[in-house]
Amino acid sequence: MAITLMAITPVAVTPMAASKPALPPTLTCHGNERLGFLTRRFDKLAGKSHFGLMKLPISVAVITLNEERNIERCLRSVQWADDLVIVDTNSADRTCEVASSLGARIINKEWLGFGPQKAFAAKEALHDWILALDADEVVSDELAREIQQEFSSLDAQTVYRIPRRSFFLGRWILHGGWYPDRQARLFHRQYSMWDNSAVHESVKGKKFENLNGDLHHFVFRDVAHQVATNNRYSSLLAVNDRRRGQRFSLWKLIVKPPIKFLECYLIKQGFRDGLPGFAIAVNAAYSIFLRWLKIWETE
Repeated sequence: MAITLMAITPVAVTPMAASKPALPPTLTCHGNERLGFLTRRFDKLAGKSHFGLMKLPISVAVITLNEERNIERCLRSVQWADDLVIVDTNSADRTCEVASSLGARIINKEWLGFGPQKAFAAKEALHDWILALDADEVVSDELAREIQQEFSSLDAQTVYRIPRRSFFLGRWILHGGWYPDRQARLFHRQYSMWDNSAVHESVKGKKFENLNGDLHHFVFRDVAHQVATNNRYSSLLAVNDRRRGQRFSLWKLIVKPPIKFLECYLIKQGFRDGLPGFAIAVNAAYSIFLRWLKIWETE
């Protein structure tokens, strides 16, 4: 049987041009989510954040109630921390699901008041160094780098205050008393802890120092959210005032609101933030008015 041999024409192979390596899936907004999940799992086992940095022995503690809209942005900014603990009060949305997907531990706890709730979260942390955040806050890249660079030299007996920059009505607010708005948030729980205040809580410690990087605060979704928050907080403050024996004063009801407006808008230069600065000053005055009116209402 005859066998016919076919000629094979050589094909020139052109070397592939060098290309930039693709970003890992965890650093892109879109892509293979499954691969990104596996990458994060391996990073956690290796003790690294998904940016390749060694995780710091810090616990990030956040209290939540229906924070699905905010919690992902918050937790993504602290993936360099070894422990993320969420103390949730019966959220009806996907807060816990989203937080868990980002490596957070979820603890359900009935509401105790702001101070006691945050203290509970700090006590449930795995590490003594606590970075306390609200769900609508984000650690800026500058602040993250500062904590990472300074961590080994932090003083356990010092509470570190962080400047907070708030975003409202389409702009960062830099006046009117809203910035730098330093918040005591980084502390060692063996020496410092949250107080028991139901509202306007604070960390109590021996001494305080300031960090430089900003904490970004996405404070109100819109004007309606601000008004609702003012209504809620004025009620809490009025109850606290009555418990401390504060009596209603018609003089203070009349005088304090306009003084507060002048303080925010003129003295602290809220006018430099445009219409949002004016809205902030008016709402600050209105909140003071509500607080005193509610004291009168409870007598």
